[in-house]
Amino acid sequence: MEKKEKEEKEKKEKEKKKKEKEKKEKEKEKENEKEKKEKMKEKEKKEKEKEKKEKEKKEKEKKEKEKEKKKMKKKKKKKKKKKKKEKKKEKEKEKKEKEKKEKEKKEKKKKEEKEKEKKEKKEMEKEKEEKEKKEKKEKEKEEKEKEKKEEKEKKK
Repeated sequence: MEKKEKEEKEKKEKEKKKKEKEKKEKEKEKENEKEKKEKMKEKEKKEKEKEKKEKEKKEKEKKEKEKEKKKMKKKKKKKKKKKKKEKKKEKEKEKKEKEKKEKEKKEKKKKEEKEKEKKEKKEMEKEKEEKEKKEKKEKEKEEKEKEKKEEKEKKK
């Protein structure tokens, strides 16, 4: 009887230990599973973080590029405007230059005309004078002739 009881007890003990072991195993497995999940979660979190950072970086780069583009556009526009202004200035200068030349040309022509007129007037004056001199001479000659004639008549 005692032997049987002892066996029974041992059996129960064994059973208990086995159950304990199984329980512990399960616990450990559960723990492992939990840890695994945690690690996965952590990994995912890190991945997401990485992605987020990448995205932000790309966004930043994009913005920078846009900014640069705008800046360049502005610069180009400014340059174009400046060029246009300078062209206008140049045109204006040319126009003024042309007008000046035109004016000088006119002035020169006017002066030449005046000179010509003056010369012609002088020429005419000279001619008139010449004519008058000639006529005077002619008259004097005639007078002398007449006088000679009269003298001759008187002598007769």
